[in-house]
Amino acid sequence: FSMESRLLAESVSGNTITTLKEQASYHRFAIAGSYIAMENDAYYNRGFFLTPEGEAFFYDKHHLFRPGKEQEHFSTGNRKVIISYREWNICLMICYDLRFPVWSRNVNNEYDLLIYVANWPSSRRQVWDTLLQARAIENLSYVCGVNRIGNDRNILHYDGGSAIYSPQGEKLTAIPNGKEAIETISLDLASLQLFRERFSVWKDADSFIFT
Repeated sequence: FSMESRLLAESVSGNTITTLKEQASYHRFAIAGSYIAMENDAYYNRGFFLTPEGEAFFYDKHHLFRPGKEQEHFSTGNRKVIISYREWNICLMICYDLRFPVWSRNVNNEYDLLIYVANWPSSRRQVWDTLLQARAIENLSYVCGVNRIGNDRNILHYDGGSAIYSPQGEKLTAIPNGKEAIETISLDLASLQLFRERFSVWKDADSFIFT
């Protein structure tokens, strides 16, 4: 991630999305991530979900990281995106959105999997771990958090912490800190639906109206 939005921004027809669409089609799987997007003279921290059938879905980050002055370089997205893919409903969010539970509230079980793509430093790692688990529990949903590793130009360190949590808050992954890794995890939609039926706390959730 970078605040150099003008230098690094791409259109939807740019190299990032074009190349990853090709990879999704070739390997026959969906790819999710984020990039710096330019649209109508504005810049967005934009998440993407690309299917092997060639469909592309986009989400613009809603909560811009004020301590890093992200709002001075990017425009705010104002729309949640729920993607229907192979019987799953998937909600895509970005990094700092994780801190705001009202925005990710799973109203009437509208999604089954919540994905966060992040640039979350190791100094706040405990917050990352805790909130990913909390979002899974409170929303009765699987949650996948994908974070970077290494160091950035501001000398911030990142040790990863990518993980998937079950709706019960159980961590389903075992990716080592500070390492790039590929891990395959099977998620069970039927067991999720059964759990929601048996433990229907979502029926007692407060309603929110976004303005």
